[in-house]
Amino acid sequence: MDFSNNILETIGNTPLVKLNKIVAEIDALVLAKVETFNPGNSVKDRMAVKMIEDAEADGRLKPGGTIIEGTSGNTGMGLALVAIVKGYKLICVISDKQSKEKMDILRAVGAKVVVCPTDVEPTDPRSYYSVSRRLAEETPNSWYVNQYDNMSNSLAHYEQTGPEIWKQTEGKITHFVVGVGTGGTISGVGKYLKEQNSNIKIWGIDTYGSVFKKYHETGIFDENEIYSYITEGIGEDILPKNVDFSLIDGFTKVTDKDAAVYTRKIALEEGIFVGNSAGACIKGLLQLKEHFKPEDVVVVLFHDSGSRYVGKMFNDDWMRERGFLEENVTKAEDVIKDHIDKELIVVRTEELVSHAIERMRKYKISQIPVVDINGFVGSVDETDLFRSYVADKNVAEKPIKEVMGKPFPIVKLGTPIEEVSKLFSKENDAVLVDLGNGNHHIITKYDIIGSIK
Repeated sequence: MDFSNNILETIGNTPLVKLNKIVAEIDALVLAKVETFNPGNSVKDRMAVKMIEDAEADGRLKPGGTIIEGTSGNTGMGLALVAIVKGYKLICVISDKQSKEKMDILRAVGAKVVVCPTDVEPTDPRSYYSVSRRLAEETPNSWYVNQYDNMSNSLAHYEQTGPEIWKQTEGKITHFVVGVGTGGTISGVGKYLKEQNSNIKIWGIDTYGSVFKKYHETGIFDENEIYSYITEGIGEDILPKNVDFSLIDGFTKVTDKDAAVYTRKIALEEGIFVGNSAGACIKGLLQLKEHFKPEDVVVVLFHDSGSRYVGKMFNDDWMRERGFLEENVTKAEDVIKDHIDKELIVVRTEELVSHAIERMRKYKISQIPVVDINGFVGSVDETDLFRSYVADKNVAEKPIKEVMGKPFPIVKLGTPIEEVSKLFSKENDAVLVDLGNGNHHIITKYDIIGSIK
């Protein structure tokens, strides 16, 4: 009978799949190493086993111990599978930008999940680096994995992933393209491939908000390059020991929007349901197309499964909120279609300023039309109210008509967005849309900015 003794024995030997439509403009053979076929649905399964086995061998991890790691989710899943099979407890420290699906999956396989804020310095005690170390110090019989500086990470890919790719391409690979996070995959695979053929080019995919590309090109660790980004699994605000820059021929950066858009395109155009970093890799690949020749064999690695992003990149509302959804916004009705059913919040001329302030707080809005029995007669916004309050601390008890400004302009549903945009100025922060039947909706500057693609 042909069977595996446990789930860990199914890790590796993932397929190499030819890409077609999505790379049509690239004049080379492009093959995807689809790591979602690993049991934990990501490339991280490989190094999770290697790191734990090496820690067992040298005594860092003892029987019945607790494994602690800061992870974007995928390493945690790999560690969880090993922990289950080998009888360890697991604590995963994860940043709040990671998808809810990743957190739910980790809990489903028995991990305790600790969530930390993303937008803090690595040295901040709240960062997931700092929390991971602190938990390791406080937890008896524990081992802090530290995938960033644990060299078993890259060694796993030197021993497994690199040889697989070399064998599957019969040594014909000319370029390897992969997203860079901890650096284990690019460094391990890159080292093996360059030992077989030093002419093979190794390209890293970076994201805006990360330090890798500039550091590789200049040797400068520029903290000005560090800011919060949405793309998951690649980029860093530190320099992990696993990133061997000497093995990497170059980096290209991909925007959050392009990474998200191409993640969806891979599913729609190739039928391969993979995650956010894969989208970044494909867009990066297209940005590098002038480097490839017809006879080249380019391998791009797809890190993880799209199932971990169904609430994000594969969710239209999530994409639309960030301006990532490729929609044709041409008229006023296109801007408001997703919230057209919401009630228009108004204030009457004889109501007090305090009433308007209360509504702004309750509904989290900045502009309110003012009405009387004849219709729209004015408007108030938070700037008006602030100025009035500075001039008169008792303004909250005055009627709205004493502080209101001009009424907002009114347009029809079919008004071109270019015409709507022209109505915004320093004096006017909103436009009303006539829905018919005496009903109206509001368009703010925020709505217009959100419609920009």
